[in-house]
Amino acid sequence: MPFIDVRVAKKLSDSEKENLKTALGKAAAIIHKPESYLMVAISDGADLWFAGKKQPAGAFVAVSLYGSASSQDYNRMTAELTRILTSDYGVDGGALYITYTPVSDWGWNGSNF
Repeated sequence: MPFIDVRVAKKLSDSEKENLKTALGKAAAIIHKPESYLMVAISDGADLWFAGKKQPAGAFVAVSLYGSASSQDYNRMTAELTRILTSDYGVDGGALYITYTPVSDWGWNGSNF
């Protein structure tokens, strides 16, 4: 049950959002989570500041997952998310933050796992 919340400063077209969603679905396998349980939110045109300066090519990604993954998996996921966002969407890697939050209680469809 991962949730990947992406905020990017750049405006994205609908096809770019669809492609990003697909790339994130593939990347979820790195943390041993299937795309069939993945929820993604993409917020574009976000006002992001880093070190007191507005970042026109910045991004923030928050990954929440039921359970946890190893540090090695998180490192691999960070590398892949960075690759996707910098090479495909022009995000400045120096203005990109990625966080991971393991969750022990996750509700879905009226009950908890």
